[in-house]
Amino acid sequence: MTAPDASGALGAERLDRIEVTGIRAWGHHGVLPEETRLGQQFVADVTLHLSTAPAGLGDALSRTVNYAEVAHAVHEELVGGPHALVESLAERIAGRILTDTGHPLVRRVGVRVHKPAAPVGLPVGDVSVSIERDAPPVAAVLAVGTNLGDRTAHLRSALCLLEAADGIEVEWTGPVLETAPVGGPEGQRAFLNSVIGVRTDRGPFSLLDAAQHAERAARRERIVRWGPRTLDVDVITYGDWTSGDETLTVPHPRAHERAFVLAPWHAARPDAELPGRGPIAALLATAEDRDGLHPGPAIEGYGIS
Repeated sequence: MTAPDASGALGAERLDRIEVTGIRAWGHHGVLPEETRLGQQFVADVTLHLSTAPAGLGDALSRTVNYAEVAHAVHEELVGGPHALVESLAERIAGRILTDTGHPLVRRVGVRVHKPAAPVGLPVGDVSVSIERDAPPVAAVLAVGTNLGDRTAHLRSALCLLEAADGIEVEWTGPVLETAPVGGPEGQRAFLNSVIGVRTDRGPFSLLDAAQHAERAARRERIVRWGPRTLDVDVITYGDWTSGDETLTVPHPRAHERAFVLAPWHAARPDAELPGRGPIAALLATAEDRDGLHPGPAIEGYGIS
């Protein structure tokens, strides 16, 4: 979990470390012809920087990194190539971990490649290259909604808190729509809904922390499912990542059928697609609740593309 600072803003995501060391393989990397022809032993150590709190609290593999997969990916790079430089091999390993093995929980990776038999012309214990690389920011979409209290103030506060959170950059926002409640108890007040597009250095569960931090600031209470609420902030998408985790299902399992999500999203990004579901324009055209949408009030910061 990431604690807010004294101003109420959410601080940086706290990253832990998983270390996998001593991954050995016979490789053919080097500048000299003899090195690429005969080969030699290479050893790699990797450090994965991520928040392990979601996995530790839930005892769930889906919330952390499978380090066996990482070790096998590193081994494949050690025996692959060949690369003339150990520096190139280290870069290739770092890129493989951050992209091809592709778990977005890894926000930074450290790689050390050892070349103990490097031909330097005199006895040495080891030659190694160490690098650290950060994962690229991820584009994500959040949905916001409110039907209790000062609805305008709740939406404005949610946007301000997300903008103030470390590691989150708000790139665009959809217009605010007033919508009839979907599901839940009868007699509820109409909702104000919109969507927010961000780029974030946070992992997906840390982005969820930021969303729930905004809800707590609005004194959100979870009493009745789909009942009235001061503020609802849902993670709709996180790049192309998909998750069936019970705490964070991504893409949001009902976003494809909710016009109050699709309509403001489409207004801001008409060519967008919902991973696994296709263009949001087509989804919006068939959403059953699309007739219950009405223009909402103008709120500073919303409707900016």
